[in-house]
Amino acid sequence: MKILVFFGKPGAGKGTQADLLKAHYNLVHISTGELFRYNMKNQTDLGKLAQSYMDAGDLVPDQVTIDMLEAEVDNNPNAAGFIFDGFPRTFAQAEALDRFLAEKKLSVSATIALEADDDVLVERLLKRGETSGRSDDQDETKIRNRFAEYNDKTALLKSYYQSQGKFYTIDGIGSLEAISQRLKNLIDGL
Repeated sequence: MKILVFFGKPGAGKGTQADLLKAHYNLVHISTGELFRYNMKNQTDLGKLAQSYMDAGDLVPDQVTIDMLEAEVDNNPNAAGFIFDGFPRTFAQAEALDRFLAEKKLSVSATIALEADDDVLVERLLKRGETSGRSDDQDETKIRNRFAEYNDKTALLKSYYQSQGKFYTIDGIGSLEAISQRLKNLIDGL
């Protein structure tokens, strides 16, 4: 079973590439953001719990997120694996993911960082913001702040996964097909 974690700054193409690769490998793409929205919209117990923290202005505890991920994994018993997008973002979350997977006798196969120049990503996000309606994709200052947050928090996970021999980088510049082929070459070699 292949279990992949996609990293990259906003606009790096994680979701786009996950969508292209999931059918090719029979993987389930688990986007943390989509998972939260689904659970809250459908008023699941976990969605209500997450909403209660958010309504209070608090961060949703890691365990609530892990419980959502575990439910999603359990709901897809025939998958050949998973692509996690948006999780983990901290050392504590990475350790929690490892524990959760170990309980199922699984482990992360690879963490893959899609890398691209900040100016290219700003351009991508501003273009996406023209149609997405997302206010955080329409303001360069907000975009660069998101990059800084990524650098301060998520990028630090590089050493965590490097120590396990599971961290890889892929050039995120080029056509969708070229980037997808780079990812396939890496995944096929795992």
